Amino acid sequence: MIAIDFGTSNSTVGLATPQGPRLIPLETGNLTIPSAIFFNLEDDKVQFGREAIAAYTNHYDGRLLRSLKSVLGSSLIEESTEIGHERISLKDIIGKFLAHLKALAQLEAGAELDEVVIGRPVFFVDDDARLDRMAQQQLESIAKACGFKQVHFQYEPIAAALDYESSVSREEIALIADIGGGTSDFSVVRVSPRAQRKTDRRSDILANSGVHIGGTDFDKWLSLGQVMPHLGYKTHYRKRGELELPSSPYFDLATWHRIALLYGRKTASELKEMHLLAGKPDLVHRLLRVVRERSGHQLASDVEGAKIALSSAHEVSLSLPYVDEHLQVTVNSLDFEQGVAALTEKIGQCIRDCVRASGVGAEQIDTLFLTGGTSSLPFVRQACASAVPHARMVEGDKFGSVGLGLAIEAGVIRARS
Repeated sequence: MIAIDFGTSNSTVGLATPQGPRLIPLETGNLTIPSAIFFNLEDDKVQFGREAIAAYTNHYDGRLLRSLKSVLGSSLIEESTEIGHERISLKDIIGKFLAHLKALAQLEAGAELDEVVIGRPVFFVDDDARLDRMAQQQLESIAKACGFKQVHFQYEPIAAALDYESSVSREEIALIADIGGGTSDFSVVRVSPRAQRKTDRRSDILANSGVHIGGTDFDKWLSLGQVMPHLGYKTHYRKRGELELPSSPYFDLATWHRIALLYGRKTASELKEMHLLAGKPDLVHRLLRVVRERSGHQLASDVEGAKIALSSAHEVSLSLPYVDEHLQVTVNSLDFEQGVAALTEKIGQCIRDCVRASGVGAEQIDTLFLTGGTSSLPFVRQACASAVPHARMVEGDKFGSVGLGLAIEAGVIRARS
């Protein structure tokens, strides 16, 4: 049986084997693969992960798409994007990525694999149970279209808890914080060496909670707050007083899974008209250049890199010659932390709600287990720690814990059947 952690930014694949659960290498020995797909129009092929990003970075003609998980549960899932001379739906693009992961797993296992455990956030969509159910149904439908006959789901923080439990020597109550690219998910779980042999863990799961905030939201704030003003965001029309230019192109450019939607003829025409009417056409010209040359994902990637660098640096300088030859944007950690304070507070509040729902006091939480790439941000870690101040902090494999836990879950399901 295969286990797939289909992440907003990165994905992993695990196998339940007689020797135990393990992650499989996906790209040149790497156990992770960026959740990216590139339609290479020059070589007439579809590329995935790091290869996809490299082809895009090396300016092959084609279309890059990332953060596709974010469209699940939204109307965007049925939308299509122009690729060459055809339009392909985002649902079918997700299918191509999952089918690629399935093929890699089958190559590693040397056998056909038609049963899968897929990780899911506690909430695909906040505050809408109907859309949340729809998102899981969409993902299940996509997986079955890839050839999986049986599809199981497990909450991502529960999967991370199963991975953490494999290392404990005594019973604990653990808060599992999985803070990834698209969502922040939390579980309060009772873990112990003895419990690892149980096939029914429902009584050990004390509470689950989640919020649709992750690394891409922090990227978006940094882009809109610090970079997009250099491309004309928040500037005005030339002859309409204080009326600002439309913000939607900038929001799309700052949102990973919406970037490809800018690359159509209709948008090109709208941006040209906006340029003609702009009070600062030199700035809007930069926006037109990014869209015309389809360098939106490169810009998003550079912003993401600056965000990561701010985890350990007070100030970062972004050089953006593909936007404008001499453009450099300086961002600093204090402005960033203050700017995303509302997002961070929502994460902290979600943790407090989860602990409250568990029926145990915050002082009874023994361990705070952190996983997911966004848990590297210092102020996010502090928000987690403040919610359970007496817990010791343990860092898991930021990109592998969920996948390993899903592989453990796959072994449990197989033993049960």
